[in-house]
Amino acid sequence: MATLPGNISSLSDAEKFELLDALWENLEAHASTLSAEQAEELDRRVAAYERDPSAVITWEQVKAGQPRRLASVAVGG
Repeated sequence: MATLPGNISSLSDAEKFELLDALWENLEAHASTLSAEQAEELDRRVAAYERDPSAVITWEQVKAGQPRRLASVAVGG
């Protein structure tokens, strides 16, 4: 049986964009709203980033599991 990625790679670019649009609309239709606590946490994180954009962790660092940096951020470092 073919996998989803295999099926996607056989689509034309136009079909891929059509699929992407359909997926996005489906996600939007079923999106849940954030709780007050989640919204506050996102606001806190954005504010922290805006205060010091250099204090971010890149996705590559997260994937590599750099615990020193992650631990300091987790405790408000």
